[in-house]
Amino acid sequence: GWLNRDDDDTFWLRAGQVCRLYLDPPPGTVRISVDEKTGIQARSRKHPGLPARPGRDARREFEYIRHGTISILAAMNVTTGEVIAGRISRNDPVTFIRFLAMLDQMTPPHLRIHLIMDNGSSHTSRATRAWLAAHPRFQVTCTPKHASWLNMIGQWSGTLTRRLLRRGDFASRDELEAKIIAFTIRHNKKDRPYRWSYDADADHARYLERPAQPPTVIPEAA
Repeated sequence: GWLNRDDDDTFWLRAGQVCRLYLDPPPGTVRISVDEKTGIQARSRKHPGLPARPGRDARREFEYIRHGTISILAAMNVTTGEVIAGRISRNDPVTFIRFLAMLDQMTPPHLRIHLIMDNGSSHTSRATRAWLAAHPRFQVTCTPKHASWLNMIGQWSGTLTRRLLRRGDFASRDELEAKIIAFTIRHNKKDRPYRWSYDADADHARYLERPAQPPTVIPEAA
């Protein structure tokens, strides 16, 4: 993060808040990590690939046909690892508030809901803040700027990319959506919750103990 953000007290304070929520959850609270994944491409290879055989690696066509993109909104129960994900037509406050209302209905009423999310415009809009204020069972912890890796749903999103999207073949947006849903169902049946071990407070202490470094000079473009 040396190029995009300062290692200041605000960053470490907010990073520590997220880590403490993962490592030492408050009682009576369900922790939900939320994020969007936008612009997922539905594309198919122009020609079918050839499987591997003795003496020859698998071969994959490098040209592909684009069939449009879709976006999804996903949430992970940090304790169980269970994920819900759905296709969205717009990434705006109306869509996000509708998703929050669904989480509200799905969660037993005696539990508080603690959201972990970034500072995206749909998450911090006036309408979203007003809805959250009207639903006090919701609490929010935002990840610091340029630290999306602290949002646990990003771990699932990365797995989705590696196991399905990167090498997948999708002839339409509907087929892409169906395969994402199938992937999510398999994840919920087989996978276990992530075990968070990173401690921002300890890392901050190590950072403060390091010898002072000279400032980085970025050369100007010619």
